[in-house]
Amino acid sequence: QVHLVESGGDSVQAGGSLRLSCAASLYTYSMGWFRQAPGKEREGVASIRDDGVASYADSVKGRFTISQDKDKNFLYLQMNSLKSEDTAMYYCAADNTWISAARSLTASWYRYWGQGTQVTVSS
Repeated sequence: QVHLVESGGDSVQAGGSLRLSCAASLYTYSMGWFRQAPGKEREGVASIRDDGVASYADSVKGRFTISQDKDKNFLYLQMNSLKSEDTAMYYCAADNTWISAARSLTASWYRYWGQGTQVTVSS
């Protein structure tokens, strides 16, 4: 069982930045960030594998950066140039399997989930 705890969510102005963190109780091969806005489906934002391969949703490419600290079992999401459409609950996800890049932004491939951290961007 892997426990995930997110932090770093906040309310910011459009154009601002935030850094989300996810503390994992154990190391896993695949990790990702997902988000869900009210009335919308959960969508993949960014993912990273043990070999460092990262994937991003088109909507965040060039603005968000995913990274991890393998020694401390932390996952991060640096979010720059935030837009109002980035407003959502952000979730950390992890799995003990090696998820391909093509599948890594699909929620169903991840077994473990955190409780989420709220990001609100006002214009």
